[in-house]
Parts: sequence; structure tokens; C-alpha cells
Amino acid sequence: MECIFCKIINKEASADIVYEDDKVIAFKDIKPKAPIHLLIVPKKHINSVNEINSEDKDLVGEIFLVAKKIAQDFGIKEIGYNLLINVGQGGGQEIPHLHIHLMGDKDKN
Repeated sequence: MECIFCKIINKEASADIVYEDDKVIAFKDIKPKAPIHLLIVPKKHINSVNEINSEDKDLVGEIFLVAKKIAQDFGIKEIGYNLLINVGQGGGQEIPHLHIHLMGDKDKN
């Protein structure tokens, strides 16, 4: 199975990208469950949290820093937002590539 997130990273598939650097990419979820629903994805292919190793600790930290920056950029840092990581098929993970869902609503005060 070819990874759709790897295709997005390699610009072989389209996505509404909201952030990108050399290690992380973030884009809008195609089936949003909140007014703001973004996926934050490391460019290194890691299947899930279960596959993270000690060499990935800086990258994992970077993903959370990107989440904080994006929440600020979208105006939801101060009012709050959800970060969700699904692990494995039984945990609701649909794409076998580590990613964080960032969900929020600017209008919730």
C-alpha cells in the first residue's frame, strides 16, 4: 500500500497545505470534524506511535511545537484546541503514517 501522506510530502498528491518546513508538513483534513481540522505529519515515514524510537524524540517534539505555532496562526491558541493521535487500526488510525489531528473552533469563546 502506498502512503497518501508520503505522496503529499513528495508533491505527488494534492493537499491544502497550511505549514511546511524540512521536517514537518501540515494540511487540512479532507473530512473535517471541526471548523479547524488539520493534520500535522512528520516527513519521515513512521507508521504510528508504536514505531517511534529514541532517534525520533527530537522530531516528535518538533511536531508538537508546530502544533502550537499553527494554533497561534489560526487564532485558537488562547481559547483552546484538541490534539489527537490515533494509534493502530483498533485505535482509529486510518492512514499508517504518524500524524496529529489539530482541531478547534475560532468561534468558541
